[in-house]
Amino acid sequence: MTTPPPDHSRRRAFRPRWQRQGRHPDYRFSLANERTFLAWIRTALAFMAGAVGIYQFAPDIATPWAREALAVMLSLGGALLSLAAYRRWAGNERAMRSDAALPYTRLLWLLALFVTAVAVVLGLLLVWG
Repeated sequence: MTTPPPDHSRRRAFRPRWQRQGRHPDYRFSLANERTFLAWIRTALAFMAGAVGIYQFAPDIATPWAREALAVMLSLGGALLSLAAYRRWAGNERAMRSDAALPYTRLLWLLALFVTAVAVVLGLLLVWG
């Protein structure tokens, strides 16, 4: 009894078109890109955990609508960050496959701005909440 060979055409059908173009980048760079993607995902999960923590475990921090607004802000930030992380990962993979320069990202600046805004709102809620 022999095992049938794997059907590579089926796996290829689920890959995005850009993954079938260019040449495979050095696996070390692909793995580094993947680790960076996972770091962004961890940050997005931390935003969502913060949202749950503020909403569920800090009833005295502010009025209910302020807690809900902050929790929604953190949840949306986590969702947007995870989407931006995938977009950044795919852009870097695409650039490495075509030997182009890695694309510039505004994600760092936006993330810093978002964390600053959350910290200011949280500080105001702690002082005046």
